[in-house]
Order: sequence, then C-alpha cells, then structure tokens
Amino acid sequence: MADVKEKQEIVDTLKGPRYYRISLNGYGGESAYMSISKEAYDFWHSTCKQHGDCDLVAYMINDEDEDIEYDNITDVPKQAQFLHNAEDDNYKSPWYEAHTEFEHTNGVELSSAYITVEEIESDEYSANHVADTVEGENLLDLLRELEKDSNFELDLTEMGCEDEAPEGTEYVAQIYSSEKGSFFEGLLETVGDFDLKKLKVYTTEYLNGEDIITSVEYNGEEVYNDGSETMGKGFSASVFKS
Repeated sequence: MADVKEKQEIVDTLKGPRYYRISLNGYGGESAYMSISKEAYDFWHSTCKQHGDCDLVAYMINDEDEDIEYDNITDVPKQAQFLHNAEDDNYKSPWYEAHTEFEHTNGVELSSAYITVEEIESDEYSANHVADTVEGENLLDLLRELEKDSNFELDLTEMGCEDEAPEGTEYVAQIYSSEKGSFFEGLLETVGDFDLKKLKVYTTEYLNGEDIITSVEYNGEEVYNDGSETMGKGFSASVFKS
C-alpha cells in the first residue's frame, strides 16, 4: 500500500509537467588571460604603476592602432605589442581572441548573484507567467541557509579553482569587462513544485580571485543557459608575474 509520499508523487505526476524559469542577476563580467613576454610586462607594468591602467585598456580594446588616443604615452614599442601576432605583426587580434590566451571567463560572481524563479505555463519562450517562486534573493545567502538548516547534509555548491597560469607562463596580461545584469536564464521542466534543495551551483575561482558561476543543476541535471543580457560598466586591465 502506497505511503503519503508515494501518493503525493502519483498526484503530482497526474498533474503533468511544471515549468520554471531560473534567472541569475548581479555583477560579474568577461575576462581574458593571456601570456606575454618579459619585455611587454616590463613596459606595461611601469606604465600602469605610474599612470594607472587607462593606456593598457586603450591598447587592448581598440582593434586598430591608429585609432588609439593614449593619455600618458605616445605609442607602444613593438616588443610590448602582445596582441600582435608574431608571424604577422600587421594583424592585431581582439582582446577576446588573443592568440596567447589561456583562460576566458564570463559569468556572474557568486557573492553578488541574485536568483529569481518563476513558474510559467509552458516551455515556450513567451509563455505566460503563473507565479513567483523565488523573488530576487541573494543566492549565496539562500544556499548557505538551506545547507545550515539541513545540518550540512545538503551540499548545494561545488567550488572549483583555476587560479594558476599554465606551466611555462611567466608573465600574464588580463583584461576585465565589468558588467551588470542577467547572466543566466534557464528553463526547467519538473514534476511537482520547484524545490530549492534540489538546486546545485558550480563555480570556478579564477586568477583575479572571483568565484564565477559556471553551471547550474537541478535534481542532478544541468539547466541549460539560454542566454544573458548585461550592461557594460567599464574595463580594467593589468599585467603581473605568474
């Protein structure tokens, strides 16, 4: 004879599938890391130390050198032009496709992420709203509270780490496009009510120390990110020794 839980599962199944839209909003951005030569490091480290990163940002975000207006330098010596391909120094790669790039990130930072969950009528993009399940709550606080309430039997976050440059890389340049907005929006189909305790968030800590959310699971299955809509807040750049 079925117990109460089994009976409820049968009832939920008969109700048919339920659809939820999960959104993650907050601050984060896109970042690229690339290996550079000692000569490039020496030039840009000295420039940034004296004047800040404005000229390094200008060099990195402009595709055509003749379009750049520097604030504190007149030009960039050839040995410091790390975005130019050594085999064809007439070609300057965009910062987001640098030929020596070894790491690229894009996402919302865990500590600044807010989660919204809403039930919708179907799996169509324009499906009508049914009800608000979670309304813009701080994701990290919410997950920690659930873990604490379970006496830490629940493990709702898994934090990885990519905080080292590849072997042989001595000097690194980084550019960071700071952004605000929606970084994740995924559709979830489930049976019964949405259960936050079935949510799991995966993050990766990168060289700049940020824990970026890289994927989201529900009940052991990955929720596909349908896209993001963010607003750029500005660029920053740096060079450092690995």
